[in-house]
Amino acid sequence: MTSFDLGLLSPLTVGHDRLVGDRAVLDALLAAERALVAAYADIGMLASDEHTIIDAVFDHVIDADALAADAVAGGNPVIPLVGQLRALVAADQRVWVHRGATSQDIIDTALMIAARTAVDRLRESLSRVTANLDDVVTRHGDTVVAARTLTQHAVPMTLGARIATWRRGIDRALVRLDALTLPVQLAGAAGTRASFLEITGSAVDARALVTAFAARVGLDDAPESWQVTRWPVTELGDALVQALDALGKIAGDVATLSRTEIGELREGTRGGSSAMPQKQNPVASTLIRSAALRAPQLGATLHLAAALAADERPAGSWHAEWPTLRELLRLALGASAHAVSLSENLRVDPDAAAHNLALTGGLLVSERLALVLVPLIGRDRFDALIREADAGADLGSLLRALPEAADLDIADLIDPAAYTGEHGDRS
Repeated sequence: MTSFDLGLLSPLTVGHDRLVGDRAVLDALLAAERALVAAYADIGMLASDEHTIIDAVFDHVIDADALAADAVAGGNPVIPLVGQLRALVAADQRVWVHRGATSQDIIDTALMIAARTAVDRLRESLSRVTANLDDVVTRHGDTVVAARTLTQHAVPMTLGARIATWRRGIDRALVRLDALTLPVQLAGAAGTRASFLEITGSAVDARALVTAFAARVGLDDAPESWQVTRWPVTELGDALVQALDALGKIAGDVATLSRTEIGELREGTRGGSSAMPQKQNPVASTLIRSAALRAPQLGATLHLAAALAADERPAGSWHAEWPTLRELLRLALGASAHAVSLSENLRVDPDAAAHNLALTGGLLVSERLALVLVPLIGRDRFDALIREADAGADLGSLLRALPEAADLDIADLIDPAAYTGEHGDRS
């Protein structure tokens, strides 16, 4: 099989996209066709010996390049695939290959098969990320750092609190992924299942066929057609975007905090530069963030194409889903794999964190000072004191000179470690 995309412009996904590559999609298409034949045997319409003979056909190697070329004429790869498969079966058994199905049944089911495998891998990677982050918290969670709002120092916080924010994003993404329903599609030409009622003889038997089909491919059952009610696609896309959002937040923070002038975090694996050998670029963070930046528009495309599907099969919209969904899966697989490495090798520099805490001469705790001192000295005197400190006066000395502060523990009052909120509370 020739390849258009080797990953030269997608280093994020190199080595991590096999589960959604064309070979995987072809295998999923074959699995769907194979399962349909097996489902007829499961409900007693196809003799077991005939099923065994037909089933062997699906072990033949399919020429993927020829299949792709032939897909142009009909607009999808299932039409030529069915032709190739039927050519391998005895004339009197060909009726059982693709019987009653339409191309959309097989493609939708195949994409859900590929998605289930990819989502399982994604969930595994995200779980490893959370475990790695927990390990960082065990070692460095009490490290006090400067919280930043609108790019500026705000109040103190612990690194554990920052990582807890990252982890909540991952945890919520896992909840969303766990809740996904990935159903089979088996509804016939216009989603009415008329062909399957005709073949099996009753609605009950037609439903039994769908259930058997779902069991064979390892997907969720589909009591009703979702041919143009595309929630399985949009919900999957939204869950993938949410996972990439969570990973992107981590990557963005690590990239920022690894800046030369900040240096509180760094990636443990070296990222080189073609022109500047001294640089250690945050490559994993950069690649993860690139996926997070692309994901929302891919999700929007799915909603535009899938959620607004016209008629009983839309022209173009359905086709637009395929590469869009696959690219989202591909990005999620690549980003989560890099996030595992990033979280496993993340390095913390407590000295840099302490240096940054001291940059404002204690003003990092001005919120706390206001809460304690304004009731004692009033807002005007407090604001004047802060202006003096901001101009370079020693904050501790200014506080100790206040008669109203005589009973206060000034050292504790201006200690950033004493004002870190819930994650710093050891009481």
